[in-house]
Amino acid sequence: QAPLVETGGGLVQPGESLRLSCTASRFRANDYTIGWVRQAPGKEREGVSSITTSDGGTWYLDSVKGRFTISRDNAKNTVYLQMNSLNPEDTAVYYCATATYFSSWYLGEYELWGQGTQVTVSS
Repeated sequence: QAPLVETGGGLVQPGESLRLSCTASRFRANDYTIGWVRQAPGKEREGVSSITTSDGGTWYLDSVKGRFTISRDNAKNTVYLQMNSLNPEDTAVYYCATATYFSSWYLGEYELWGQGTQVTVSS
């Protein structure tokens, strides 16, 4: 099994919600900074949100603040991204990615990637 597996993507209308899940296997997700990165066609990859290991601190891309919430279930070794009030600009492939430290994650120096899940927001 792949070390990171994302699920939960789909096609929704503007204003609707989705919840993405990222389940880690073969390592403990809470030993790393783990978060979500997205890439839309023709655009650069961008970090969306992350959660750190030590204190569960969170970080969000400005454009998703107030709409997206990241959380972690250590018992399930899973990280979630609740996405509300989705708009067409959120359309992208969303990847789960890890780094040992938040500073590395923030700089895009990811150590592990998932296979990605497509999120499409369209009327």
